[in-house]
Amino acid sequence: MEIDSKQKVSQEILLKAFNHMMVAKATADVYEENRNICKYVHSTSRGHEAIQLATAYQLTKEDWVSPYYRDESMLLGMGFEPYQLMLQLLAKAEDPFSGGRSYYSHPSSRAENLPKIIHQSSATGMQAIPTTGVAQGIKYIQEFNLQEFEKNPVVVCSFGDNSITEGEVSEAFQFAALHQLPIIFLVQDNEWGISVTKEEARTSDAYDFAAGFVGLNRMKVDGTDFEASFLAMEEAVNFVREERKPILVCASTVLIGHHTSGVRREFYRDEEDLGKHRQKDPGNILRKKLLEDGVDEELLKQIEKKARLQVESDFQKAIEAEDPKPETVENHVFAPTSITEEVGEREGKNPEKIVMVDAAIHAIQEIMWKHPEALLYGQDVGERIGGVFRETVTLGKKFGNKRVFNTPIQEAYIIGSTVGMSAVGLKPIVEVQFADYIYPGINQLITEVSKSNYLSNGKFPVSNIIRVPIGAYGGGGPYHSGSVESILANIKGIKIAYPSNAADFKGLLKAAYYDPNPVIMLEHKGLYWSKVPGTEEAKTIEPDENYILPFGKGNLIIEADKTETEKGRTMLIITYGMGIYWAKEAAKNFAGRVEIIDLRTLIPLDENLVYERTKIHGKCLVLTEEQIQNSFAEALAQRISKNCFRYLDAPVEAMGSLNLPAVPINLILEKEMLPNAEKLSLKIGEMLTQ
Repeated sequence: MEIDSKQKVSQEILLKAFNHMMVAKATADVYEENRNICKYVHSTSRGHEAIQLATAYQLTKEDWVSPYYRDESMLLGMGFEPYQLMLQLLAKAEDPFSGGRSYYSHPSSRAENLPKIIHQSSATGMQAIPTTGVAQGIKYIQEFNLQEFEKNPVVVCSFGDNSITEGEVSEAFQFAALHQLPIIFLVQDNEWGISVTKEEARTSDAYDFAAGFVGLNRMKVDGTDFEASFLAMEEAVNFVREERKPILVCASTVLIGHHTSGVRREFYRDEEDLGKHRQKDPGNILRKKLLEDGVDEELLKQIEKKARLQVESDFQKAIEAEDPKPETVENHVFAPTSITEEVGEREGKNPEKIVMVDAAIHAIQEIMWKHPEALLYGQDVGERIGGVFRETVTLGKKFGNKRVFNTPIQEAYIIGSTVGMSAVGLKPIVEVQFADYIYPGINQLITEVSKSNYLSNGKFPVSNIIRVPIGAYGGGGPYHSGSVESILANIKGIKIAYPSNAADFKGLLKAAYYDPNPVIMLEHKGLYWSKVPGTEEAKTIEPDENYILPFGKGNLIIEADKTETEKGRTMLIITYGMGIYWAKEAAKNFAGRVEIIDLRTLIPLDENLVYERTKIHGKCLVLTEEQIQNSFAEALAQRISKNCFRYLDAPVEAMGSLNLPAVPINLILEKEMLPNAEKLSLKIGEMLTQ
C-alpha cells in the first residue's frame, strides 16, 4: 500500500504532537530521576512517540485499540492525562485501568468519550487474539444489525517487533485475513527484543512476514517521522473504516529509553547503538520540522517547559494519592451473576427421555433463537457434520454459517477470541474438539480470559461458554481420552461445570449462558449417547426451556439409610461425570450404606453440602476419572479433612486412575488404568470396615 507523500499535516496537529512528545519525554525523565519512588517495573515510549501519536489521533470513541506496554504516548494521544497513567505507575487505588493491580501502561477502558480498550496483559503478543476477537465481534454485529455506529469502527492491535514471532500472533493474522476483519496490526520495530537483536530473533521484519497471509494488506512507514506516520495511519485507518479489511503497518522506530526500568539499556547496549537510535529521536525530528516551517523556537521551548511542569505536578499528586485498601484484594475475581437459584420445570411435558448430547443441542438452539448475540464456533461444528460427536448437529442448518461455523485448527484463537467477542457484547459458545487438545489454548485461558475481570477492575468480565468433550472409553487412546479438570481447576477466575445427565446438562448450559463470567463445560464423551454400559440413567426427561440450574449446587443422588447411618455403618462418595455411574453400580453391593453426591460444578463447589454430609457419615471418598496424584480430587479430599476433621472416623480418601502419562489405546490396558465399579466396590468394602 502506497502513501501519498504530497499530502501535508496541519501545523496545529504538528504542534499538538510536539506537546505530547515533550510530555512523554518529561515523564520518562521524571520517572528516571525518581527511581526510588517508581518502584514498580515500567516501560516508556521514548523513541516510539511519533507512530503512537499518529495512530491515536485517528481514533474515535467507537474504535477499539489494544496498546502494548510501551504505548504511553498512544494513551496520551487518545486523551488520557499523565496523572491517570501515573496512578497506574504507582499502583494507586484510583488507577483508572486496574485499581492498582497491574503494571504501567497496561490499560483497560470503557470511557464513553474515548476509544475502548480491553484488558491488556504483559504476555508478549498475546493481545493479538483477543483484539482480533473484537474485530470479529464488530463484523458480526454489523452483519446482523445489532448496533448502530456513527462511523464504521476500526480495531487497532499494537505490538513490538519481536512479538510477531509468537505462534498465537500468526493465528490472529490467519483468522483476520481469512475472515477479512476490520483490524490494523501496528508493529513498532525498534530492532530489539530486550537484549535479543533482530538478527538473532527473526528472518524478516513484520512487513515481509505478513506477505505470507493472503488477504492481509500491508504498509511500511518511518515511525520516527510524525508527519509520515500520521499520513500512513490516516490512510490505514480510512482503508479499514471504508473497506472493512485487515492491514498490517510495519513502523520502524528506535529505542531511546530502557527496555524496562528493571532491564536497563546499559546492561546490554553499547554507546554506538544508543547513539544511532538517539539520532532518530522523534521529538528532535519534529522540532526540526517545525522550525523549518517557521515556528518560533521560543514557542517550542515554552511547550517543553510547560510539559515538564505539568508532569512534575501530576507526579507529586499521584505520589500523594491513596493506595488500595487491603480488603479490596479479592474484589472482581468474578462478576456478580443473577443466576443463584434453580428455576423452571426440570421435567418437561414430553415423557420420552433424551440423551445428554441432545439436551445440549436443544439448550443452545433455544438460546440462539432467543438471543441474536449468541453464536457458536469451533473445529468441525458447522453444518456438514455438526461436531465429531454430533454435539452441534442441526444447529448450522438452522442458524446459518455466520452464527455456527468452523474454525481453523486454532485452539488458542478459539478460546482467546472470546475475550474480544464478549467485550463488544456478544456471547460466544465455542468448542475445543477434545480435552487433550485444550493445551494450545491454555495460554489464552490463563493470561487473558481468567485475569480480564480482575485486572480490569471489573470492567471486562469475559462472558463465554467453552465446550470441552472429555474422558475415556472404548479405546479412544492417548490423545482423545484425557481428563484435564485439575489443570483447569487450578486457574482462578473461570467456572467449571461437569454434568452427568441430560437434565443437569441443559440446566447448567442455560446458567452458563446467563452468567457474565467465563465457563468451561466438561462433557464426558461416554455419557453423550449413554453407549457405555451402566450409563442409561444419563438419559432424562428433557427440562422445559425455562429450566436453569445454578452453579455451585451439588446433588445428593443417593442417600444412605438413616438407620445404618445412626449405627455408624455408612460412608459418602463425592464424584462427578462418569464417576456417578461407577458409584451407583458399586453402591448396589452395600445396600443403604453408601451415599453419593454429584458435584455437578467444580468451580464454584458446593462445599456446604460436601461438609454437611461428610460430618454425618464420618467416612468420605472422593472419586475421579483423572490420574489421582496431585489431582483436583486429592486437593478436595484435603480440604474436607481440614474442615471436617473432628467428625471423621477414618482418613478422607481419593480414588482415580493410575498415574500414567496417557490413556493407552488397548482396551485391556485402558481398563486397567481407569476406575470402575468393581475396583470401587473393593475400596468401599475396605473403608466401611475401618
